Amino acid sequence: MTQYLLAVHGAEDSSYATPEDMQAAFEAVNVFNADVQAAGAWVFAGGLQPASTATVVRVTDGDVLTTDGPYLETKEHIGGFWVIDVADLDVALDWARKGSIACANPVEVRPFQEEPED
Repeated sequence: MTQYLLAVHGAEDSSYATPEDMQAAFEAVNVFNADVQAAGAWVFAGGLQPASTATVVRVTDGDVLTTDGPYLETKEHIGGFWVIDVADLDVALDWARKGSIACANPVEVRPFQEEPED
């Protein structure tokens, strides 16, 4: 089994045309979450506050610098994510397809690095 990050990408100003569309997506994501859990693929998931709430920490030569806002200048940010544990990339891609339908946003799939053996 391999763990994958399913990262939801969306525009900061909302991907939903109306509050009703947003509520429908929340409800669809709740159903999706229950399906992932029932399948035994669930590890962890969460929605994120807007990128404007981010703080970036940089350490250079021992000096710590913190700045407000996201690290990257971009119109889209990660709005939430799932961590799943599944057999292979094909299964992860199928969950991402279902997640993308549920949240009405693109979902990036990325495997976690394998842990070094002792």
